[in-house]
Amino acid sequence: MTFVVTDNCIKCKYMDCVEVCPVDCFYEGENMLVIHPDECIDCGVCEPECPAEAILPDTAPGLESWLKLNAEFAAVWPNITNRRDPPADANEFDGVPEKLERYFSPEPGEGD
Repeated sequence: MTFVVTDNCIKCKYMDCVEVCPVDCFYEGENMLVIHPDECIDCGVCEPECPAEAILPDTAPGLESWLKLNAEFAAVWPNITNRRDPPADANEFDGVPEKLERYFSPEPGEGD
């Protein structure tokens, strides 16, 4: 089992999760974070820290595509271990449907 970041992180990109991760397995894209599934130790401390409730265990039904997306982009995006402020409009995008199709960016973020 591992944890995965799902669509509600897109355009919200709260970073509370990176601050509590004991193994630094978060990677930063332009408008979302992902978890490297081979680095995650399944401790679960990140899940309750996410204000957008975008982090779920990969055992939840229907997350196969999110596990694949997390693995793919963790391999190319920079690692992030320090919390920064979310985008100014993050609250406006929290809970917006179809974020993957409408807003996902494959571009990397800043990282640390």
